[in-house]
Amino acid sequence: MSLSLVQSRALLGLEAASVTVEVHLANGLPSFTLVGLAETEVKEARERVRSAIQNAGLEFPNNKRITVNLAPADLPKDSGRFDLPIALGILAASGQIQAAGLAGHEFAGELSLSGELRPVRGALAMALALHTRGIATRLVLPTESAKEAALVPGGEVYGARHLLDVVQRFMPEGAAAQSSEPAVPPSADGWARIHAAAAGAAPLYADLADVKGHASAKRALEIAAAGGHSLLMVGEPGSGKSMLAQRFAGLLPPMSIDEALETAAVASLGGSFSTERWMSRPTSAPHHTSSAVALVGGGSPPRPGEISQAHHGVLFLDEFPEFARSALEALREPLETGTITIARAARRAEFPARFQLIAAMNPCPCGYQGSALKACRCTPDQVKSVRDRRIQHPWISLVRHALHLDSALHR
Repeated sequence: MSLSLVQSRALLGLEAASVTVEVHLANGLPSFTLVGLAETEVKEARERVRSAIQNAGLEFPNNKRITVNLAPADLPKDSGRFDLPIALGILAASGQIQAAGLAGHEFAGELSLSGELRPVRGALAMALALHTRGIATRLVLPTESAKEAALVPGGEVYGARHLLDVVQRFMPEGAAAQSSEPAVPPSADGWARIHAAAAGAAPLYADLADVKGHASAKRALEIAAAGGHSLLMVGEPGSGKSMLAQRFAGLLPPMSIDEALETAAVASLGGSFSTERWMSRPTSAPHHTSSAVALVGGGSPPRPGEISQAHHGVLFLDEFPEFARSALEALREPLETGTITIARAARRAEFPARFQLIAAMNPCPCGYQGSALKACRCTPDQVKSVRDRRIQHPWISLVRHALHLDSALHR
């Protein structure tokens, strides 16, 4: 059969849209054409797939005209996640594996030149898409990515370490490899169904009990955590503002499964998810030089920003007045709605951004206004500029319910 279809998924924000990888082999001048609004990293799959198939000891149809279409054609595709489905489509179209056996499966994975499978971003988002739409299908991913996807309840997820681990599951009955012995034999445990890891101990956070003193400040943090308030901490350098903020997540209630899945899906999109942090509320602390795009997200394709990485967790802005005004203004809408929409000319993506804002700042440029340890050397105008330059309308509406900690941090 010279035509094969393999199912996969593309990422557009947190949405994992279905993609059909169509592979056609025809007679004619040898070529390898890839179409379907593919980004550069997807087009580079031609060389990765060719080398992976050959180095795995399988036959690449060098004498054929190969056409690969990623449908739908108007959906942007990025990253190396389509390497594995393209390779399987070529092998199925050339008769080396059963094309009918690929039905009921969805594949994603980046191939090395030797045929090893490398992790891909957004594996958990792919599993969530299948779960929310009630699609009963098997998801085949690199082992590391499969461990993420298996966290979604009710899914059937398989992990593989090498291209040959996948190929052997779809070989024709009683058929042997059509070429010489594989140069890289698959490992014995290269293919396995991945189940969600058993629930472990409670998430580990930095403990507020480790902080000595600061009774008023700790009480303020507890009230803010209980009421879901934003919090602005003002105090001299070294008074413990950052130390307290890093322990705030431990005061928040345990995460539900739905909250943990949303948070993990966003982290998976950024490639920062770790199974060790499962069910832990994130704390995102961007540097004060971060731009508005870094905070709210953006780029092409759109990626989640720091506010989305802090979804169901804490966004800590240290040196608050030093952030660009445009970056702080961009936080107004997400604080009210809990989502951020990134609109570009070619595409539009929506990310969740329901976070609790903790900000910290010095009371004046030198930082020692009101301190009993060191005299302040700032003029009244300098002090006023620090407080008013960034914390004025519309930021008054943001912090009007916040707990303002001045002298509490000095006790």
